[in-house]
Amino acid sequence: MKVIQFVVDEKGEKKAVLIDLNEWGELWEDFYDIAVSRARKNELEISWEDLKAEIEQESKTDK
Repeated sequence: MKVIQFVVDEKGEKKAVLIDLNEWGELWEDFYDIAVSRARKNELEISWEDLKAEIEQESKTDK
């Protein structure tokens, strides 16, 4: 398939993939969003109200 290429190691095992972003760009965005979400699954959660208050406090101290 011309729009997808595999990167292989010295043993010929697939290690990565290259995709044509003109063809698959929207799918890549979805894949990336899922990867970021999984990478952050163990991060501490913060409520919207706490985050908003933190942002407001930071904007006051930046002035």
